[in-house]
Amino acid sequence: MLNVGIVGATGYAGEELIDILLRHPDVRIAHLSAKIDNPKAISAIFPKFKNKIDLICGIPDIKEIINKSDLVFLVLPHTVSMDFAPKLLDAGKRVIDLSADYRLKDAKIYAQFYKAKQKDKAHLNTAVYGLPELYREKIRRAKLIANPGCYPTAAILALAPIAAFNLADLSSIIIDAKSGVTGAGRKVAEAFLFSEINEDFKAYKVNIHQHIPEINQEVSILAGKKTQITFVPHLLPLSRGILETIYVKKAKSRKHKAGNLVGLYKKFYKKEPFVRIKDEGDFPRLKDVVGTNLCDIGIKESADSIIIVSTIDNLLKGASGQAVQNMNIMCGFTETSGLK
Repeated sequence: MLNVGIVGATGYAGEELIDILLRHPDVRIAHLSAKIDNPKAISAIFPKFKNKIDLICGIPDIKEIINKSDLVFLVLPHTVSMDFAPKLLDAGKRVIDLSADYRLKDAKIYAQFYKAKQKDKAHLNTAVYGLPELYREKIRRAKLIANPGCYPTAAILALAPIAAFNLADLSSIIIDAKSGVTGAGRKVAEAFLFSEINEDFKAYKVNIHQHIPEINQEVSILAGKKTQITFVPHLLPLSRGILETIYVKKAKSRKHKAGNLVGLYKKFYKKEPFVRIKDEGDFPRLKDVVGTNLCDIGIKESADSIIIVSTIDNLLKGASGQAVQNMNIMCGFTETSGLK
């Protein structure tokens, strides 16, 4: 039985992690902590856990975390995980970080987009980007996982096949992305009040969003050359879910050739338990994936362009579900344990 700690247990992603791990056959939740005024039972914070887990959630104490945990999920704000991960790793613990602190390999780009210095470059070099569909074997051997962002998960899975096989002009990528409100985390802010969001729809951080370099980094690795996307996120008046419509021009050598892209995608993801490719002319919707660890993808091909629609639950495949998928791979558990 693996003893697991969750640091940052009171956020949306922390709540989802508890929910998943309570039904995991090989895991015991041994530590819960968060930035909290007074320690209290997690079941007092989330009444749905009453009589399921009544563990006390207190202020994070590194010694307690180390003593009680074999593997630790860091569900902390960006720039905060760097204060915890080195100490946990030096103590021989495995770490899955849900923040952006270890995702970007270029520390200068991290500083540009997150307005903070990357203080743990030693572990940055050994961190594995936790997208199982692309890095499963590296994840299996990893001690530190940089769990991908929600927008990047949907985008990279949508673009991976055409990037890997050089089927598109990757300088032409336009990502029109839409997310539910939980993507912003559990925080009190006027912009996220019900009366501000309800019956509204808006773009934000237009082409300056912090997930841009993460998508560029991974698509560039797949393509073997540098890419620069155009990325426009929007806020949906919904609790959860991400839908991205991606527009890309075909590579010059592919124009006017009606290749079977749907077939290529199905072959590329044939063995992946959480990626589903829609048939020709069929496209995913949020209701099909919300509450699951699935990513659904639909493709439309024309003479000179490709349109890809990709959907995930931002709290599951975009955060906690993917984190547990990574844990399963690291620890040799069945990859789908706790997730189906």
